Amino acid sequence: MTHRILIVDDETRIREVIRVALRKAGMDVIEARDGREALRLFASAHPELIILDIGMPELDGLEVCRELRKTSDVPILFLSARDEEIDRVLGLEIGGDDYVTKPFSPRELVARVNVILRRSTARPTPEATQATLTQGSLSLDSEQHVASFAGQPLRLTAIEFAILRALLTRPNAVFNREQLIRAAYQFNIQVSDRTIDSHIRNIRAKLAALHCDSAIDTVYSIGFRLGRCEKNP
Repeated sequence: MTHRILIVDDETRIREVIRVALRKAGMDVIEARDGREALRLFASAHPELIILDIGMPELDGLEVCRELRKTSDVPILFLSARDEEIDRVLGLEIGGDDYVTKPFSPRELVARVNVILRRSTARPTPEATQATLTQGSLSLDSEQHVASFAGQPLRLTAIEFAILRALLTRPNAVFNREQLIRAAYQFNIQVSDRTIDSHIRNIRAKLAALHCDSAIDTVYSIGFRLGRCEKNP
């Protein structure tokens, strides 16, 4: 199956490098030069993943992500300069799946795209996990790749879903950050602890919006474990 990827960057050279790499990997590519064009193309072309530059004039990548997240869970891979660490973290917290810093390796970028796409479309085998995982009022259906809390839909990115599924598979275990990285990513890609922390914060925020403040517990100096996942009293 050919995946359609939307590249959004105001630099022609960057778009060309990414386009060549993705097409070599057998993917279909469409391009936008700014945020407004990206939103128009997304509505008409329905890409399966967006590679989105943060630092664009007028409508930047963070604003584009916020607009998309109002109606869509399409995977988003951010591009950012090395001096934009705060923006990278914010990008993950508002719904990005991952980020790559400039300058980047085209091979690494393609690998990260593949990771996200596989997480978005994978259906675990029965041996890997039971179909439905529950804790308190939280429920994850691994076959349908949907989540809910107290009967209300819980919209998760592919990486968030993978992290929460790992925690639900072993609800009494404490996971360190490296274990959660392995659960959410493949190909031994290097991901910082800050990335995992951002995804954890995002999961907590989404569940807090559904009146759950007991989703994931922090175990000081070790990592995280699943909480009670009950509605607030």
